[in-house]
Amino acid sequence: MLSQLSIRDIVLIEALDIDFDKGLSVLTGETGAGKSILLDALSMALGARGDASLVRHGASHGQVTALFDLARGHPVRALLEESGIDADPGEPVILRRVQSDDGRTRGFVNDQPASAGLLKTIGRSLVEIHGQHDDRALVDTSTHRTLLDAFGGLKAETGHAGALYRAWRAAERMLAEHRKRVEETSREADYLHSSHEELAALAPEPGEEEVLAEKRAQMMRAEKIAGDLNEAHDVLSGQASPVPHIASLLRRLERKAVEAPGLLEEVNAALGQALDHLADAQSRIEVAVNTSEFDPRELETIEERLFALRAASRKYNVAVDDLPALAVQFADQLAELDAGEARLAELENAAAEARALYDRAAAALSEARQTARADLVGAVMAELPDLKLERAEFIVEMETDPEKRSEEGIDQIEFWVRTNPGTRAGPMMKVASGGELSRFLLALKVALADRGSAPTLVFDEIDTGVGGAVADAIGARLRRLSETVQVLSVTHAPQVAARAATHYLIAKAPSHGEQVVTSVACMGADERREEIARMLAGATITDEARAAAAQLLKAG
Repeated sequence: MLSQLSIRDIVLIEALDIDFDKGLSVLTGETGAGKSILLDALSMALGARGDASLVRHGASHGQVTALFDLARGHPVRALLEESGIDADPGEPVILRRVQSDDGRTRGFVNDQPASAGLLKTIGRSLVEIHGQHDDRALVDTSTHRTLLDAFGGLKAETGHAGALYRAWRAAERMLAEHRKRVEETSREADYLHSSHEELAALAPEPGEEEVLAEKRAQMMRAEKIAGDLNEAHDVLSGQASPVPHIASLLRRLERKAVEAPGLLEEVNAALGQALDHLADAQSRIEVAVNTSEFDPRELETIEERLFALRAASRKYNVAVDDLPALAVQFADQLAELDAGEARLAELENAAAEARALYDRAAAALSEARQTARADLVGAVMAELPDLKLERAEFIVEMETDPEKRSEEGIDQIEFWVRTNPGTRAGPMMKVASGGELSRFLLALKVALADRGSAPTLVFDEIDTGVGGAVADAIGARLRRLSETVQVLSVTHAPQVAARAATHYLIAKAPSHGEQVVTSVACMGADERREEIARMLAGATITDEARAAAAQLLKAG
């Protein structure tokens, strides 16, 4: 509830601090005393549009601070947490707005900077301001469905339908994404099949290009020296080989060595060594020749393989070493294509089932709303006779379309009225006059009681233009409302003022020479009787008016 309102330098208000309590509080005073200024200031703290004209003449800025005591579980506390505003669960929530004379405004929640949008969102959950010309509670028809659900206690059912709606939409998105992938893959099916067959036949292996290239290079190097090795082999081992001649010469000289001792020994030793070296060279040459030998057909096969691998590399625009992975990718895509159709059918079934679940829940919710609709109409209609609207009709217009699915169900709800029999019914804002609208609203709020209501309700002169029994009926209903929520009422009706638990007098008084300031005072019993007598009698308060005021207070 609103527990305190502090105003500084706003229009006629220099400095004002008002403490509010539970129950019904009324604010009265002569015309022009500044009652509307109080509501403008409160509205500004709740995020309403600022205006430089609100700043008191001579001041550079004005300020409004509204302090609210809220239950620990109130939704505003969760909103503050989501918005990153520090708030102790046991402490009040403080909204503050500063209006500069240059038109700029600054907002704060618990002394932390906040946008006007956040203030407005918070304010909507804390205070409802209603009056003959204030349509915030009624013009937005989307709130009518929320109010009907609150009246019918359908929060759980609406939440369940909303969860099923989100699940269905998620299933539809998953289906659409998968269908798009399947369609894209299907368009490439021929390419995938031919590419997969080509790479499967090629069967590339990791590192194969490097191995083949090195082997080919070895063969080409061997081919270049093979001729020289064969020539060397022919020189040493062929018909022109010097080895047999040297061996024959060595044998003759060895026979002659005995005939000339000391002459041929070194010659024969050198020739023997030469034969040994030649034999060793023959052996090594033969090894080299054998090693260098290769099958030209094998070289041709290697070159063809390398050409095929590199051609595939260029065709698919990947490195040769990446061809094996590409082959696996093609195989996976073909498998996905095969499995995609089956998966598509599964997702279609899942989406259809999710929609069917939602449709059943939405239909059940719609049926429950029909029951709540009839009950709400009955409750509001029961209030209308005492409010002198006995010939009027309150209607909950409900349009149900199973094809117009939303998180809130399949129903469009709007509050309509018919002010007199035989006249055309229509939306409350368009059909009802100012006075009628305020009384319809009061009847609706009484019917809703603490369901679907902000913790603080402000009624701005909803009793204008009525008197006697109607004003008394309005006071009785405001008092009844105040048993479940805090109610503040700006009123000119003494019958309403007499029903209040707390009565504030708004007055103007001179200050600082020619300047006038607005003051607010909480009145005691005697002061209340005098103020109500003034409301009854006007400028001259008579004893009869005082007696009538006392009677009203006693009855209230």
